[in-house]
Amino acid sequence: MKTEDLIRGLSADARPTHSLESGLGLALAAGGAGALVLFALLLSLRAGMPGLLMEPRILLKFAVTLSLAGAAGWTALRLVRPGARPAGAARLLLLPAGFLALGVAAELVFTPATRWLPDLVGHYALACAILVPVMSAPVLAAALLALRRGAPDRPAVAGAAAGLLAGGIGATLYAFHCIDDSPLFLLAWYGLALTLTTATGALLGRVVLRW
Repeated sequence: MKTEDLIRGLSADARPTHSLESGLGLALAAGGAGALVLFALLLSLRAGMPGLLMEPRILLKFAVTLSLAGAAGWTALRLVRPGARPAGAARLLLLPAGFLALGVAAELVFTPATRWLPDLVGHYALACAILVPVMSAPVLAAALLALRRGAPDRPAVAGAAAGLLAGGIGATLYAFHCIDDSPLFLLAWYGLALTLTTATGALLGRVVLRW
């Protein structure tokens, strides 16, 4: 290699580039904008919002979905780096799981048993299971494109984390419309929707994040 070529190569390597974190942040902003457009087209803000945000059950919904999105995003960023251990990278996911477990326990203690099944079924279970993944789709697409700059050892696992991140954001948006506030509904139907987004992320990540 000529000396001039070597210098040019080193100079190119020295140019500042966006970090994975900033790249993912920009991607989430774009994907989030797309999700907001879908929300405006398909749904509407629940009557009484934002005043209802002081209700404990509604606070729990947002505590779970937002902490899930944050924890899954952190996990995804760790998993797209070579040598990452999935179990260690995913430890922050215990936070939303803990919030949900406390909410379900409180529901079972303080709500009559005759209300458990109706609260679990809710009013719009099918809508939740469908619309959360729909609103998560632009976020997932943007997140996977941003995470392509990484080099994960397990692309499907990293993709699953991206799917969980997108699902957390989609679930947060849907919660602004949802009138089913029981933690049992959150566990069953938001859980199903998040399972779908996570599985989709894993399938797409196997291809998109492979290097």
